Amino acid sequence: MSYIDELIGAVGKEKVLTDPAELFVYGTDWSPRTPTEFNPPDVVVLPRTTRDVQRTIKIAFDHDIPVTAGGGLTGMLGGAVPIYGGIYMDTTTMNSVVEVDSKNQTIRVQAGATLQEVNDAVHPYDLWLPHQPESKWVSTVGSAIACDNDSTFGVRYGKILNCLLSAEMVTGTGEVLELGHRKAHFTSSGYKLMHLLAGSEGTLGVVTEATLKLEPIPETRRVDMLVFPRLGAAVDYLSRLLKAGLCIEAAHINCKHRLKFYTHSYKQKFGKDPTIPAWAEALLAISFAGDKKVVDFQREQAIELSKEFEAQLVEERELVESWWASKYTLEFEPFKQKWPDAQTKKKFGAADPGVPVGRLEEFYHKFIQTAEKHKLEILGMNAYLEHPNSIGFSLSCAVFVDYRSVEEVKRFRDYHDELSKMAIAFEGTMSTFMSDTYQKAPYLELEHGASLRYMKEIKKLFDPKGIMNPGKKFLRRGDSP
Repeated sequence: MSYIDELIGAVGKEKVLTDPAELFVYGTDWSPRTPTEFNPPDVVVLPRTTRDVQRTIKIAFDHDIPVTAGGGLTGMLGGAVPIYGGIYMDTTTMNSVVEVDSKNQTIRVQAGATLQEVNDAVHPYDLWLPHQPESKWVSTVGSAIACDNDSTFGVRYGKILNCLLSAEMVTGTGEVLELGHRKAHFTSSGYKLMHLLAGSEGTLGVVTEATLKLEPIPETRRVDMLVFPRLGAAVDYLSRLLKAGLCIEAAHINCKHRLKFYTHSYKQKFGKDPTIPAWAEALLAISFAGDKKVVDFQREQAIELSKEFEAQLVEERELVESWWASKYTLEFEPFKQKWPDAQTKKKFGAADPGVPVGRLEEFYHKFIQTAEKHKLEILGMNAYLEHPNSIGFSLSCAVFVDYRSVEEVKRFRDYHDELSKMAIAFEGTMSTFMSDTYQKAPYLELEHGASLRYMKEIKKLFDPKGIMNPGKKFLRRGDSP
């Protein structure tokens, strides 16, 4: 009996897909990949419970079959693409709410629930999950943990680990573990194994359930945009706001190239260009949230302090709202936006480095030079602030890539590698929201040095046969770098 027959017997025929037409859709994600680079799995399992996941992995373990778990497949670097075939586990079928504990402001959900589904479930309790990436309608809880993605509200609430209290997982041997500290917000007991899950890309096992910390929904939110003569001035301004004691809810710095996206949608809607000064090199979008009086006071203080930095407030609310729509409400005019409609022509491709606070502007110029060197159309840089109440950058250094061109996709990958390595030389990191995938695996040692050996030992402990999402983070023996 084949392992696929065993899967059907273990979880049920209705939870196993083998038709090539059904398998095909699991062979890629949002990353720039040529039409010949589809890697469909050999079989797809649609688990409903942790028990289904456990049974699947035990069969894979017995037969040495690769297992790749995925959610919405909106990754931008192939993290959930089953590059070695085998079993693909579509966790979106595990999307039930296990418990809403409004008194303790927590929710327990299956890992296939989208971040939007989580917020839909807790909204009646006047609570919300502030971990809100732009892909929240399709990004699942498990995927957010696996790639450690960004959030619109990171400067106030941080990333997924700031919300994650506990997680259930199935290891590469089929063992079920609960990692974390239940509903307590922190612990100093034992080793923080739960933290290993953030950015692990499913290489240690499959997250099946998670307990997440919720926050009260703020009464009021005010969003503004300011333009600056340079990126460094926007950074200095944010530092000044934090020094003044203001509680920023969201902050995103865009370069002038990225600004064109928002001015483009404005022009499409209103038939004219917005009033943006030609000298503007940076755009800062910022929000405050809370009680109306407090929000109004903070906003007034922020606008007053902006005068110290040669900033200009964007007065056209339509432009501000179009930015907010692109980041949070996700509303857009079909066929009238460069993004996402431009994806039919060229794909959004990005490197996701992180650099120290004082070197953002210097790195930005290197980004432009590197993109031009590799002859790629520049989309622009967005600096997400993802550390609570301090300035910590997660960068999206984006370009357009003609995914139909093998040569251009190669140039994009060379660009990505060069910029990632450059971030390490800048005393930063090569990944802040996409994780390593197979793309950064060949030079992981460049960032982590001798500690990479310890990481590989941790991998062996959770996944002794190396069947969990193989090829991601670590090259398999025989793979060429």
